Amino acid sequence: MATLKELRNERLRKLDDLKNLGINPYPAKSQITHAISQVLANYPELEKKGTHVTTAGRITAIRKFGKIAFIVIKDAHVTMQVFLSEADMQEVDYSDSELKFENINLLDSGDFIEVTGIAATTKTGEQSITVNSLRLLTKSLRPMPTAQDGFSNKEERLRRRYIDTNVNQDVYNRFIRRSKFWQATRDFLNKNDFIEINVPVLEHTTGGADANPFVTHMDAIDQDFYLRISHELPLKRLVGGGYNKVYDVGPRFRNENYTDEHLPEHIAMEWYWAYADWKDGIAFMTDMYRHVIEKTFGTLKFKIGKFDVDLSKDWEQWDYAEVIKNKYDIDVFNCTLDEVKRALKDHKLEVAQTENKARGIDKLWKNIRKDVAGPVWLINTPLFISPLAKINPEDPNTVQRFQPVIAGSELGNGFTELNDPIDQLNRFTEQQNMRDAGDDEAMMLDIDYVEMLEYGMPPACGWGFSERVFWIFENVSAREGVPFPQLRSEVDEVTKTIYPDLKLSK
Repeated sequence: MATLKELRNERLRKLDDLKNLGINPYPAKSQITHAISQVLANYPELEKKGTHVTTAGRITAIRKFGKIAFIVIKDAHVTMQVFLSEADMQEVDYSDSELKFENINLLDSGDFIEVTGIAATTKTGEQSITVNSLRLLTKSLRPMPTAQDGFSNKEERLRRRYIDTNVNQDVYNRFIRRSKFWQATRDFLNKNDFIEINVPVLEHTTGGADANPFVTHMDAIDQDFYLRISHELPLKRLVGGGYNKVYDVGPRFRNENYTDEHLPEHIAMEWYWAYADWKDGIAFMTDMYRHVIEKTFGTLKFKIGKFDVDLSKDWEQWDYAEVIKNKYDIDVFNCTLDEVKRALKDHKLEVAQTENKARGIDKLWKNIRKDVAGPVWLINTPLFISPLAKINPEDPNTVQRFQPVIAGSELGNGFTELNDPIDQLNRFTEQQNMRDAGDDEAMMLDIDYVEMLEYGMPPACGWGFSERVFWIFENVSAREGVPFPQLRSEVDEVTKTIYPDLKLSK
């Protein structure tokens, strides 16, 4: 079997032959009148009227028998056969990238071509186009592998996603659904009078989450900036600036390790709603989840790993303290650290030397969460678990926070927002002290945000979720759920041999 380098050399020879004929193998424009999908959708009418159509696609197969040939072309995973006969081919203009029948041998699987002809069903009953003109649009230099050829190695697929989406239709369709997910998110918010306003990615201080930020430097003003870990604080500045319903969709960056549910770079959405509280947020987000998921997947019922999930049913509401009490017989408000550690050991959970009560109880909750199918709203989170959230006036030991639990994961986070500037400054100061003491994930003091609150921000509800919601319902890992995950830079050994004069050391 020929090596990739040998196959590429053969295609380079054909490229030279095409150029020697005066054919431009990479013309700037195609003159298509119908996409392949449109030809197939309107085939009976086009065939009946004998309408000339011009369509284009990537060659997936070529069969030549004397003075006739069959070529299969593909566009967006829709394929169609075209039929060529030497007798039907018209005079060609090489300067317009047109090929004669005798030049078909210069084509390969993977090339892009444009064909003009009439719809005509073959003797075997296959819908086809009888071609009288063929133009070369792109000469490919490497053959496109197929799943059958062994293009199934996960690392290879992630590095060359452009091949993956060509040969694996399920992967191709996944990113169409991902697009629908975010479009449905925007549509629902816009329909409910939210305004999308993009906020900066580069920030002097970054906050809104416990995460280690990426750092970069802006030469223009000779200062370091952080890549945002959250959209929160700039959006709440907009609420203070008079925007009652505002949101943003875009990337955020957290300098942490990969997991099946987390990526250092990912897309997220946050909205903020003036004069609303967490109870308004629960009702709104229940409707929004149903809308977005149904628009994306066409259903509200899913099999996700071991879980059967039905978003159409009534969502339960679980009280955080009651759940812990029922599972571990621990009163989260009156227990000791030793009691928490004992519960962790009894359930074979890790007990760190630096364990504190808040982190220990959070581990106990996560041990419950992993078996929850949902949909469930987790409410009444203890204040010591969420020290930056607004206190619940009905129970000052808890905060006004709401989190959806679905298929063993928390798929979002919402709060009644803190708008007391003195309280906020005190909490920022506590967090900054933790950061100064070595906690890289503690929040930074943002005095400009405190100043905004001193001018006044109305009571508001805030919500955020990331594309992890999509990954969970798509039932894939984080890296499989994005088109181009970050990977350690590497250069293929074959590529190094093809370009020996280039410095490709990685």
